[in-house]
Amino acid sequence: MSSPAETAQSLTPAAVQAAYDRIQSYVHRTPLVTSKTLDAVASTPQSGDALAGTPFEGQTPAHPRFRLFFKCENLQRIGAFKARGAFHALLRLIEERGEDEVKKRGVITHSSGNHAQALALAASSLNVPATIVMPRISTPSKIAGTQSHGAEIVFSGSTSVEREAIVADIQGKTDAIFVPPYDDPNIICGQGTTALELDAQFQDLQRGKSLDAVITPIGGGGLNAGVATYFSDKQTKVFGAEPSFEGADDCRRGLEAGKRVDRVATLTIADGLRTPVGLLNWEVLSDRRKVEGVFSVTEEQIKAAMRLVLERMKIVVEPSAVVGLAVCLFDENFRRRVEQEAGEAGWDVAIVFSGGNTTVEAIGKLFDQQ
Repeated sequence: MSSPAETAQSLTPAAVQAAYDRIQSYVHRTPLVTSKTLDAVASTPQSGDALAGTPFEGQTPAHPRFRLFFKCENLQRIGAFKARGAFHALLRLIEERGEDEVKKRGVITHSSGNHAQALALAASSLNVPATIVMPRISTPSKIAGTQSHGAEIVFSGSTSVEREAIVADIQGKTDAIFVPPYDDPNIICGQGTTALELDAQFQDLQRGKSLDAVITPIGGGGLNAGVATYFSDKQTKVFGAEPSFEGADDCRRGLEAGKRVDRVATLTIADGLRTPVGLLNWEVLSDRRKVEGVFSVTEEQIKAAMRLVLERMKIVVEPSAVVGLAVCLFDENFRRRVEQEAGEAGWDVAIVFSGGNTTVEAIGKLFDQQ
């Protein structure tokens, strides 16, 4: 069996292109949109009050210039980018093991919601039985979405350790094939097709110009690893964004310590980002030639970014989707870097809105005390 470092060598821009060729008839080409209002907000220095209590208190706030481009994977099938990886992983399984074996054994995974719905959709589309282990506290709309595609749901506790234990027990009884939610080369290459599309869309808009940077959320790390893989032979910088609540910023902390954090127990509002970075994904994310840095934001900053998207852009997103925007708006380290490296020219930054699986009730509850 190959080590994560050896497997990571197979993650190339060509592999992402091959994944796109396989899945493009099964997924949506989601729009890349802009907002002059959010450009202006992000390009305005933060107030002194906003910096109070931070390492930047008393200092002159950064004054970066942003032109933001939003890749709307909230409009993807099942409402999240995860459809890309799930379709690619299942199509590759059928290629490698044969349709008869995959249909006979079925597939299984664990997920808080978006990968659950994605694999349920892919399995339904390709006539493969699917079992999904989901935390009991998953968003009701994500549970309903998974059930709507005919998958069997088994509920678990909220941590990745609890989910994995139930998956192992079911596999022992059924011999179902495990489709990882993020820590897998086929998943990573599938998620990387997000970058392939947004790069082509940006160049169409800007007549061949390249993006300065792309920033994505990081949970298990599949999306960021895929995006970084696609851009690994280009000049575009790739960054990651995480919640800081209850240690959800495991990737950022791991990079600081020089060692992957393998356990996360957090109830951040960004529920899609409650998992530790996978072993294979860590090989990509910890490579500074591929990922320039990872930043974290607070729950209040996530809510503020989400409010802007809902009220100013009129786009429905889940909290996990806006952590990259929150970094651009509030992380003074990132903002100072843009100011120092770009000056008045500013940066063209693509932000991946990773999903939109939330409900009116969940949104109302999130903001009911503000």
